[in-house]
Amino acid sequence: MVNSTNGNTELITLIETIADNKFILGDRLVEVGVSGPDLEGTLAAIAMAQSELGHARLLYNWGTNLKSGKGSKKEVKEQTGKAFDSIVQIGEWIQLIAGLYSMNTALNTLITALTSYQKGSEIELQFNKLAREQLEHILYSKNWALKLLNDGGSIPARFERAFKLCEQEVITWLKQVENNSVLIENEILPVNSNLVNSYKEALIPRLRDEEIINAH
Repeated sequence: MVNSTNGNTELITLIETIADNKFILGDRLVEVGVSGPDLEGTLAAIAMAQSELGHARLLYNWGTNLKSGKGSKKEVKEQTGKAFDSIVQIGEWIQLIAGLYSMNTALNTLITALTSYQKGSEIELQFNKLAREQLEHILYSKNWALKLLNDGGSIPARFERAFKLCEQEVITWLKQVENNSVLIENEILPVNSNLVNSYKEALIPRLRDEEIINAH
């Protein structure tokens, strides 16, 4: 699967970046989700928190196995330092939905590219374990994004700003991944994965616009 030490290192970095963001999202879904605008949204957020934390544990254990070659599992108490600042700084509902939608849409784009290219591999097996729940998280956050974009007052503009803040980090990361020569040379990702374009195409049309107002 991976033909070099550098390839293994880059794969572990990729796995830990995904795991860290899921770990923080899970934490924020609990902390912020309990103050959701309605009971249904709150209960769903708490349920998703457990799912995101479960995904993080799965990925951390996989990364540990790739490092040591052993099947040991350890309790995860903190991220490895690769979570995005915009995710770490989530402190209220609008930021939570913006981060959840942008981050999970990006992760799904990457996971789809990896599993499509890695048929029958350990990479496909590991990511397929969380693929279905990943789609449920996107649907939840997409529906809430639409509600916020169609709400009254300052809420739509606040959501767009929060979304773009997260998206800046997401797109920078996806560009780095799709241009990572080590991942490509080790045949972890195809040469033309077009992650950024695929990510943008997956978004609500209103959020694809590069000219979304960033200030006010």
